[in-house]
Amino acid sequence: MKNFAKKVQRFLVSEDGPTAVEYAVMLALIVIVCLTAIRSVGTNASATFTGVAGQLTGS
Repeated sequence: MKNFAKKVQRFLVSEDGPTAVEYAVMLALIVIVCLTAIRSVGTNASATFTGVAGQLTGS
């Protein structure tokens, strides 16, 4: 466990490549895109189920 903690500490202190802040920004953008996609799929699925339910009750 100490070895893992040291690796994480070295990663956060290291200034090579992207920083932890840049990773956090990328993660936030990915989460936003995923939530938007899930919401869109949910809306479309809800509309589909509502349409099918309407056709079943109309029969």
